Amino acid sequence: MYPASFEVLIPKSLDEALDMLEKYGDNAKVLAGGHSLIPMMRLRLVKPTYVIYIGRIPGLSYIREEGGEIRIGALTTHNEIEESSLLREKNPLLSETASKIGDLQVRNMGTIGGSLAHADPAADYPAALAALEASVVLRSKAGERVVKLEDFIIGPYITDLQPSELLVEVRVPSLSGRFGTAYEKLVFRASDFAIVGVAALVQLSGDGTAEKVRVGLTGVDEKPVRARGVEEELEGKRLSEDLIARAAERASEGINPPTDIRASAEYRKRMARALTKRALTRAFRKAAGKTG
Repeated sequence: MYPASFEVLIPKSLDEALDMLEKYGDNAKVLAGGHSLIPMMRLRLVKPTYVIYIGRIPGLSYIREEGGEIRIGALTTHNEIEESSLLREKNPLLSETASKIGDLQVRNMGTIGGSLAHADPAADYPAALAALEASVVLRSKAGERVVKLEDFIIGPYITDLQPSELLVEVRVPSLSGRFGTAYEKLVFRASDFAIVGVAALVQLSGDGTAEKVRVGLTGVDEKPVRARGVEEELEGKRLSEDLIARAAERASEGINPPTDIRASAEYRKRMARALTKRALTRAFRKAAGKTG
C-alpha cells in the first residue's frame, strides 16, 4: 500500500523545524531515518499532511560527556552509538543494545531519537534506557524540558511529546568503578524486533556488595518496565550466580505481556525470567572482573 498524499518540508535549522511544528502541529510528522515512520505511513496507520525531514539540521548528531552524563543527539545513528569509544568505555550497555538493532542498513540510517519518539513496545533502546534511568530533552518554541524516560513513553506508540515539540537529546549516566552491563534479546531472526529484551546494570562496591542493580525489560508490556522486585532482591547483598538465578524468578511480576503471532503471554513471562538471569549473570561477571 502507498502512503496518503503529503508534503515534505526540509528545515535547515532547529529553529526553522520548531517553527514548522508550531505552525502545523498535529498535521505534521517528523522524519529522520524513516525506518519507523515510513512503514506506518505505507499502512496508512498515520496520514500526516506534512512530513518534516530533519536529517539536514546541523548539530543534532553527537555523543559527548558533560557533567557526569553522556549526552546523545537525537540524530545520532544506531551505528554511531555502537561504534562510539566513549560509550564503549563509560556506557557499554547502549553500544551493545545498538549493535543488536535490525541489520546494518537499519543501523546506518535509523536514529535514537526516531526510535524513542516512535515508542514501539518491542524496540530495543527502551529496555536499556529504563535500566540506565535515562532522560530525554524535548524542545519547542516555548523552551526546553527534560523528561525521565519512564514518564516519556506512555504506551504503545504514545509518548509525552507534544505536537509542537522535538526530541533533541538523550541523557544517560557516565558509568565508572566496578560496573557491568548486558543486553539479552529473544528474536526469531537477528534483524527482528525483540520478542522479549532485557537490559541489566550491576554496580559493585569495593567489598563486592551490590551497590546498584537495575533491570529494564521491553516486549513484555505496553511500555518498558523495570523489574523492581529483582532489583530489591539483589541490592545490598554479595551477589552470586545462584542468588541471581533465584532473584530472576521475580522478573515476571507485574508485567502484562501480549499474546500475538510471535509468542504467547506465558512464553514471554518465562523468557523474561530466563533472559533476566542471563543478562544479570553477564553483567555481574563483568563487574566482578573489575578491580576499581
